[in-house]
Amino acid sequence: MNTVLVERILSTGQSLQIIQGDITLDKVDAIVNAANEHLQHGGGVAWAIVRRGGNVIQEESDKWIQQHGLVSHAHPAWTLGGALPAKYIIHAVGPVWGDGDEDNKLTDAITGSLRVADELKCESIAMPAISTGIFGFPKDRAAGIIFSAVESYFSSTVNSSLKIVRIILFDDATIQPFLTVWDR
Repeated sequence: MNTVLVERILSTGQSLQIIQGDITLDKVDAIVNAANEHLQHGGGVAWAIVRRGGNVIQEESDKWIQQHGLVSHAHPAWTLGGALPAKYIIHAVGPVWGDGDEDNKLTDAITGSLRVADELKCESIAMPAISTGIFGFPKDRAAGIIFSAVESYFSSTVNSSLKIVRIILFDDATIQPFLTVWDR
């Protein structure tokens, strides 16, 4: 079961939440997958999403790559949610720590995910701590960038369909740095 740890209503009216739980179980319009540019979902959050949502997610991802090419940080791909409670999966490519310009690439991935959710007319979205797993992005730094990118997106986007943004974190090693940054 997913549990709301903290919630803040942004000045623009949207709710931003930190949730402890499993993103594959969240009942939102769209979830964000921490993807690679090839949309090969072999590990981490991506693997968990395909495992629970079904192979149709990988099949749709393969078709996306055939039609559109590699996925960039700023322009996430999207597929249907398969057997997941979420209608859509937005496949955001976060930066690999050490590749350069990581902060801007993470901001682009978050902003791009929110933009795609708006294009899909979503009211709710859940995202993991993008790039903080096997991509090695420091969790506290990522938290600050994610929170800032969400607030900046809504400040500059008039008439967003999104009402709720949920940051879903699985383990204490990720939750604690996010809560520390949240409290600043």
